[in-house]
Amino acid sequence: MDIKRSGSRPSEKGSAEYFTGSVRLDPVISAPDPARVACVSVTFEPGARTAWHTHPLGQTLIVTSGLGWAQREGGPMEEIRPGDVIWFEPGEKHWHGATATTGMTHIAIQEKRDGKAVDWMEQVSDTQYGR
Repeated sequence: MDIKRSGSRPSEKGSAEYFTGSVRLDPVISAPDPARVACVSVTFEPGARTAWHTHPLGQTLIVTSGLGWAQREGGPMEEIRPGDVIWFEPGEKHWHGATATTGMTHIAIQEKRDGKAVDWMEQVSDTQYGR
């Protein structure tokens, strides 16, 4: 058994390479091999969002506070609210983040394949975000 005490692991700032705006990452689960699950709480300030990306084994988001948007490639932007659970298929290109005026926090759960849980792509442009 391994207990991670609340506050024992530092928050990280979301990298400008993978995020637009102010984003905070708080670790939840980083299971050791042979387990594959990884889980992080992500807090987006208003206007902040991920870059386009995919997950080799898919991703589940659980919105815990605020108001956000999520979009899969070719689909409409969808509003996401606390209590919503969002599933992205393996390899489905998508992004997610806060609305322009309201912050949002979600728990992101994904599995690693060959040590990798995400494939990052281009940033979501202001035009794409502002639709």
